[in-house]
Order: sequence, then structure tokens, then C-alpha cells
Amino acid sequence: MAESWVNYAERIGSDLHLELSGPGSRRAALIGALRDAVRSGRLAPGTRLPPYRSLAADLGVARNTVADAYAELVAEGWLTARQGSGTRVAERARPLHPAVPPKALAPPSPAPPPPARAAHRSRPTLHDLRQGTPDASAFPRSAWLASYRRALHQAPNEVFGPGDPAGRPELRAALATYLARARGVRTEPNRIVVCSGFAHALRLLFNSGNGGGGRRGQILRGPLAVEAYGLPFHRELLAAEGVRTVPLPLDEHGARVDRLSRERAVLLTPAHQFPTGGPLHAERRTAVVDWARARGAVVLEDDYDGEFRYDRRPVGALQSLDPERVILIGSVSKSLSPAVRLGWMVLPERYVGGVLAAKGEREAWASVLDQLALADLIVSGAYDRHVRRMRQRYRGRRDRLVAALAERAPHVEVGGVAAGLHAVLRLPPGTERPAVGAAVRQRVALDGLAEFRHPDTDMPAHDGLVVGYATPPEHAYGAALEALCAALAPGGTRVS
Repeated sequence: MAESWVNYAERIGSDLHLELSGPGSRRAALIGALRDAVRSGRLAPGTRLPPYRSLAADLGVARNTVADAYAELVAEGWLTARQGSGTRVAERARPLHPAVPPKALAPPSPAPPPPARAAHRSRPTLHDLRQGTPDASAFPRSAWLASYRRALHQAPNEVFGPGDPAGRPELRAALATYLARARGVRTEPNRIVVCSGFAHALRLLFNSGNGGGGRRGQILRGPLAVEAYGLPFHRELLAAEGVRTVPLPLDEHGARVDRLSRERAVLLTPAHQFPTGGPLHAERRTAVVDWARARGAVVLEDDYDGEFRYDRRPVGALQSLDPERVILIGSVSKSLSPAVRLGWMVLPERYVGGVLAAKGEREAWASVLDQLALADLIVSGAYDRHVRRMRQRYRGRRDRLVAALAERAPHVEVGGVAAGLHAVLRLPPGTERPAVGAAVRQRVALDGLAEFRHPDTDMPAHDGLVVGYATPPEHAYGAALEALCAALAPGGTRVS
């Protein structure tokens, strides 16, 4: 079935991750980056490249630069260009896939609980500006329905039997190609294990197999280094599995990975630190991989919103620096909807067998039919089109938020907005709790920055608000901004 899907028209607007660096012209850098991506197998034979206009806009180069690069690589035989078919990677020998380790039997992991939310508020909420969810009204219903119908129509009978805990091969193949193209990931389909989201992945990796108190069957063990600011739900989940977390301070360059010592693993959000914003500095990306190699440790990469960047060049996945020392975890919770319970782990080869054993003999959590629909959505190009559409919409919302605060609450500093679906509003010392209270009075739901601070960190606390600008439907966003500005305007926040 996977082979038949590649015949569907691939549309304009596919994302392609490339890093242009080194000496020489932008044209030479682009040619080198494309050549390396094809040579390494990251861009598979037959992959359709973005049109000149799209790639030029993404990379910040002239359209002629892209056209010249494509033309030279066509002449060299790396690419092909045909009228009506676009520019594609030339058909070449595909890299060999390493064998998937055998599956082992194990009881299924417990179902992940719902994400943690802010404390209950006494007044009903009218405006939801909490982080963590996309605009539910923007779910691509028509495209999803079309993909679901195609997948259901073409599915062989064995699809309706017990599911493979590794995930459907159609989805793993589609993800391997997409992640290589859009996020710079280096992997093969048999290194990918489908799960139901990030929390499920953490449970599989750290589940002791003995109620959280033992070590039998545990794939990874603590202590686990984490960023000083992050989701408390993840820390609570790890604590329930008996995993001690050690906070790493943050600065303008991201996590202080130089503070790593004897931990067995580290959990990072390197593309866009959650929630403070900003990517992990290039030198620190290299340093954390070097630490993992020297210690025999592993890096967990939470790639939670890597598709949404606005004012900077794309930051590729940390996993590309060392696929044997980095586990990349992603999902469609931000790009599509948290209602689609699908995620993935891109694993070093040595962990694949253990994760499959932890999942059990049969797939228990990720719907096989949803997996097939997502695979079709990706292969048909509809997923890329949706992401690009939402990227533009969320950028517009972010710009409206920044402009409104600059006019109505100029004392508030807005940060972390180059990417993602939320902003951090820096507040004067001692004003975070009053600001949250003022938001409650305006019937606005949002989170204080203090809720995300690790209780054991020695990093100085900063007052702020974490404001999600993706959640409200489009027609309600203006009223939500008005209420937020009313809460933050000078005189709107009172100390109680």
C-alpha cells in the first residue's frame, strides 16, 4: 500500500531542512548542502524538492540562487527536472536498512494521563491563552477525511488484525522521509517506533516494569538531567517511575550543558526551549553530544514544535549530530491536534528491541487506522500544506500580540517568539502573581512562569507569564488579546 501512495500528486509547499554554512557563495553552499543530503540518503530517490520561490523564502536567498543550484545538480545527475513533475532527487540505489531487533513480550504500559493544566479558577474562563494546544477549529478535516478514506480503501485485510507495536510500516516510512527532509533527521524506518505522544514515550523509556520502584526491564535510568524550566507533568511522570531529575540552569544560549556530570541521560528542547524560548546554541549542541559519547549516556530530544519557526533560519534536529546517542521524540499534538494520539521515537539501534518489548506483543495505544491516515496525509503533501498554512496564521497572531502589548502594556517585555506557539511575557520582579490574578478577573486563562520552574534549581527566579496565542479560534483571538491587555495595562494589575 505504501508504494501506491507515492503516486499521489505531491503539492507545492514541502518543507526542506538545509543548513547553509562554510566559506564561499550562497549558491555554492546550497549546492553542497543539497548534494550532501542526497549522497547521505537523507533525501530519498524520487523526493520532490520545493519550488524555487518556497525554498528561497525559507532560506533567505534569491530565487535565482535556488534555480541555479537546481540546474547544476540536474546537470551533475543528482536531480531530475521534468515539466509537470517538478524537481526531484534522481533515482539511485537506496541505502540498506539495518535489521530491526526482534520483539520481546512484555505487558503494555499504562495509558498516559491528560496533560497538566493550571489550577482551577473561581470564575468561568472566556479566553484560553494557555500554552500547549493548537487552534482546534483549524484541524484539516477535509484533508484528514480524504486521507482516511484512501487509507481505508487501500488497506489490506491484515490491517484489521492485531497491530505491530513498532507501528505501521507505511507510517514509519513516511516519517523517515519527512523527518529527514524537514528536520534534518538521520534514520531509517526500522529505527522509528510509533507511540501515542511524548508522555507515552517517556513511560516506555523509563518504565521500571515493577510499579516504578524497581529496575527490572528499565530501558533508561536516572538520574536524568532536565532544563530548569519545563513541564511539571513530565517531572511528575518521571518521579512516579523512580527517576530523579537534576535541573540544568538556562541562559540566553539555552541549557548550561557544561553543568552535566554523572547523569545517565539529559532531556532537552534544543530547537525551542520550553517555555522560555530560543534554540540551544551551536557550541552547546556539539558539547552535549560529546558529553553523551564520553559518558556512554543518551540525549532525549523533545522536538515538540519544530515545524513552527518565523524569524530565524530553521534549526535542525540535534539527532542529526549523532543518531546513536540521541533519541528524538515528536508528535502531531502541536501540528495537527492533541486529539490525534500519534507520536514517534527515532531511536539508536540498541534501544529498538527494548522499546518494542516495553510496548508489548500488540499495539495497544496508537490506532492503526489513524497511523495509515497520517501516512497518507504526509505522503500526499497535505500535511506540509497544513503546516505552512498554520505557520502563517500563527505568525500573524504572534505579530498581533506583540503589537498590542507594545501599545497597551509597554512595560512588558515579550520574548521567545521567534518560533513556537507561545510567548513569554517578562514582568517586573514581584508582579507575576498579581498579573495572574488580574488575568483571572478578565476571565483569561494563562500560566505563570513560576509553574514551570524546577523546585530544586538554584537558577534565579524570573517573573513572567506564558501566553499561548494558538489556542483561541480565529474569530475569538481579538477579544482574547483585548482582555489580556486590559489585565496587563498600567493600573490593571493590583497587588492583592
